[in-house]
Amino acid sequence: MQFTKRTIYCGQVTKEHLNNEVSLNGWVARRRDHGGVIFVDLRDRTGIVQLVFDPTFAAQATEEAHALRSEFVIAVKGTVIERAPGAVNPKMATGHFEVKITSLQILSKSQALPFQLEDDEKVSEELRLKYRYLDLRRKPMHDALKLRHDVLHTVRWYLNELEFYEIETPALSKNTPGGARNFLVPCRIQPGTVYALSESPQLYKQLLMVGGMEKYFQIARCFRDEALRANRQPEFTQLDIEMAFIDENDIQTVCEGLFSLLWKKFLGITLNTPFKRYTYDTVFARFGSDKPDMRFGLEIQGVTELFESLGLNFIKSVTQSGGRIGCLQVKNHRFARADLDKLTDHVTKELGAKGLLWFRWKEDGSLDSPIAKHLPADFLEKAQKYLPDLTPADTLFVVAGDYDDAWTTLGQLRLTLGKDLNLIDQKSFDLFWVTDFPMFEWNKEAKKWDAKHHAFTSPQDGWEQQEIKDVKARAYDLVCNGEELGGGSIRIHSSEVQNKIFDIVGLDRTKIEEKFGFLLEAQNFGYPPEGGVAFGVDRLIMILSGNDSIRNVIAFPKTQHGSCLMMGSPVAAEESQLKELHIKSTWVDNKQNK
Repeated sequence: MQFTKRTIYCGQVTKEHLNNEVSLNGWVARRRDHGGVIFVDLRDRTGIVQLVFDPTFAAQATEEAHALRSEFVIAVKGTVIERAPGAVNPKMATGHFEVKITSLQILSKSQALPFQLEDDEKVSEELRLKYRYLDLRRKPMHDALKLRHDVLHTVRWYLNELEFYEIETPALSKNTPGGARNFLVPCRIQPGTVYALSESPQLYKQLLMVGGMEKYFQIARCFRDEALRANRQPEFTQLDIEMAFIDENDIQTVCEGLFSLLWKKFLGITLNTPFKRYTYDTVFARFGSDKPDMRFGLEIQGVTELFESLGLNFIKSVTQSGGRIGCLQVKNHRFARADLDKLTDHVTKELGAKGLLWFRWKEDGSLDSPIAKHLPADFLEKAQKYLPDLTPADTLFVVAGDYDDAWTTLGQLRLTLGKDLNLIDQKSFDLFWVTDFPMFEWNKEAKKWDAKHHAFTSPQDGWEQQEIKDVKARAYDLVCNGEELGGGSIRIHSSEVQNKIFDIVGLDRTKIEEKFGFLLEAQNFGYPPEGGVAFGVDRLIMILSGNDSIRNVIAFPKTQHGSCLMMGSPVAAEESQLKELHIKSTWVDNKQNK
């Protein structure tokens, strides 16, 4: 079908086009019949412009316009004129102008939509994802994807200016242990074998440094078969950066320059550099998290000695087993009993903690707490020795247990209180580095040490003289407003050190050779000191666009159950496909058997 191609986009109509003929293509956003004269809002990727169908000016086009409905695709030709003074719409970029139509072509009709594009807040996410191609027509979705394009274009420009090479690495890779669970892809041409979809370019970028590339980056597609949530997808995009002959400060300086550019260009905010640096031990002790939101206070305070001094039996059982007691002191706020019960349920049922103690003071000055009868009458005075600014107007929340578990619970409770009490300045941004992570973490279930970052992270100098629990890694994360934007490390470039790390995390020698033999071999052919970092692009765009879910900044995301509601995937493979791949399914669908 031949149609009149546009000479200009809808959102680009300006006073320069007054009295000129233009051709426009797009979707009907709205149609209004004003007693013969028909007004149509026409939308394309650049915005909206108003069309006027006047029967005294173009009778045939106006007659045809009676058939127009929302989301019809049309091509029009007409003359740009000024709107009457009382009809100007200052909320539209083109609100001072309209196009008086001389000809109309209906290119495609639309059925009634399953939801109205303007009512996105009233539409369930499931419905939006099922009809994602319609959802993408909404301005917030278009703006988010346009921002994503602009940000990645800027990233490429910035790194190119610093003489980085953009190099693609394979998505079909080798199934290796560590990190996330891999998606496996059967290889038909080599029966019985599988590829793994790359969870990150980690091994490839290290080998690129061995290959002498020295400065590499990639906007890489990554795949991880993990439990999903608002900020996690089975496939996602990662900005990968690697450099040779550098230390932590070098890579961090490059990143600070990039993020300063992005914040200035897209938010108009000047970030102070260098970014602040906090050790892992410091932020965890203060906030119960390695990615704390530091836009508000409410820091965790240790009160182990206070409760030890009270001689409570259940406290003794905690401290005698090496546990700790921490608290959050909410200043000048009395919680209703219903709110306290709700927070207790949140901590025990949602966060999985064994319990939450709360302490408040009544109007008469008496203590109110689930354990008030076990406490001395002068509890306030005793507590003030450890919490000097504590007053009867405050409320205390206390958690006891293993240090990591108790502080993690308090950290999550802190975030809940910060949101519930409106303590967070939503318009501010706080970017900082967290450094000096533990090199290893104890796996309680497997009763073994695991690498906290990954097994290729370099330990800090002097590590062999320390206990395993005290070894620090040359690792670093960039945090913004309680979100980990990304992280990285200086890599091990010594095969001797690499083998020792593999021994500590309990990797079998045969498996090491089978899974990582190529990397160990590369370390014997002149492996340079090197390091890098990776940032989640989806999370970055989420923050820059003011969204609270990465699904709102990805064109075609999956649900929290890993499904694509639009295409209806994943689906069962056909028997002929499985046979060709030499695969037999043992899955039994109990729903079909009922």
